[in-house]
Amino acid sequence: MTDQIKTDYLVVGSGAVGMAFVDTLLDEMPDADIVMIDRFAKAGGHWNSAYPFVTLHQPSAFYGVNSRELSQGLRDQTGLNKGLGDLATGPEILAYFDSVMRQKFLTSGRVRFYPLSNYEGDSVFSHSLNGKRTRVEAKKIVDCTHLNTSVPSTHTPNFSIADDVRFMALNDLPLVTDAPSGFTVIGGGKTGIDAILWLLENNIEPKNIRWIKSRDAWLIDRKNTQPFPEFFVDTIGNQANMFEAIAEASSKADMFDRLEACGYFLRLDPTVRPTMFHGATVSQAELVELRTVKDVVRKGRVASIDEDNITFMNGRTEATLGHIMVDCSASAIKDNVIKPVFKDNVITPQTVRAYQPVFSAAMVAWVEAHVEGEASKNGLTGVVPLPDDLDTFVRMTAANMMNQALWGQNKPLGKWMRETRLDGFSKMVSGVSEDETDKVAILKRLRAAAMPAMGKLQSFLS
Repeated sequence: MTDQIKTDYLVVGSGAVGMAFVDTLLDEMPDADIVMIDRFAKAGGHWNSAYPFVTLHQPSAFYGVNSRELSQGLRDQTGLNKGLGDLATGPEILAYFDSVMRQKFLTSGRVRFYPLSNYEGDSVFSHSLNGKRTRVEAKKIVDCTHLNTSVPSTHTPNFSIADDVRFMALNDLPLVTDAPSGFTVIGGGKTGIDAILWLLENNIEPKNIRWIKSRDAWLIDRKNTQPFPEFFVDTIGNQANMFEAIAEASSKADMFDRLEACGYFLRLDPTVRPTMFHGATVSQAELVELRTVKDVVRKGRVASIDEDNITFMNGRTEATLGHIMVDCSASAIKDNVIKPVFKDNVITPQTVRAYQPVFSAAMVAWVEAHVEGEASKNGLTGVVPLPDDLDTFVRMTAANMMNQALWGQNKPLGKWMRETRLDGFSKMVSGVSEDETDKVAILKRLRAAAMPAMGKLQSFLS
């Protein structure tokens, strides 16, 4: 037997994107009734299965939902992120989303939450413990699973591992009790960076760490992502530097050289040219630590691991040295296919601003509440591609700049952006007074370089 319920919005997924969308929809549409479902027991999405020492890579100040601060604007006072906006831990984020769900969503009387529920499609979900099925008659479906994040604990490696190999997901690293001769970290992205830093912070000598990277990545200096007034020169000044570097570039390769020279990009090894960009951020102190690991293997993708060797796709091998193999090879985003955000009765939140999925989800909800017509809604929510290779960076940056230009022409949206804490940067810019000559000069540089930069990006795309 299948139960029947009715609602205005069926929201599939209560991760960061779903929570940010519903939070804004509740505030902007006072009469909306919402049903949320999730396969996990509590709100928080992939944070429910993240590794125990995970933290945000971006400041907590503009993560979460619009209506509730995650960090209270704190700065880290110790560690490798000292002096920068605090980076909430996984447990802090889970507690935060649980609190938002219990104290705002459920008490509103307009949200019904069905945890431990698997979405079967066609507005039907089933309870994972008792099998009970429920059909939802909804005016609109909000698919917040499109940007589904892959985490190490649920990732299946795309290479073979012999039974006698000490191989584990990053989640199990803190559980090791019998010390190996060393550790081999497989994966060059954000997860691999976290694994290396955790090992170093826990007194593993750099000489006992091997890092297997199929590709090197461009990295972002976290100091340039701070949404606080005292970081104006770093954050907004860095944007001006970026636009000028793009505008003056003679080729894509020259553009990346200029972006590195102006401080927009960092790289781990100055002698190795990156071919990947996933938007990972590091502090300068973290970069120093990462560079102490000298045993970095760049032989392409891993094909198999046995007791004695690691074999790569191109046939080359590397001895395992009796190490524990730590899997950090999961791609953060499984599916990078772009869909219309608004299509018939389905809303698919995606990134409409680079690097900021929660701001994007909140903005999609604002557009749903205040803009009429599917074409007009999609016009304001052009999807910004997720970063991967260097060509994607060009497309991402061009789409991001185009959106910013369109949003600037919509006064109600501009007002909301200045007021939402999930933005941060619009408020920094709008708060500049005429007597702050150094900041005014940066804004003039930013505006002067914007159109030439956009023109150069378009030429690279063509």
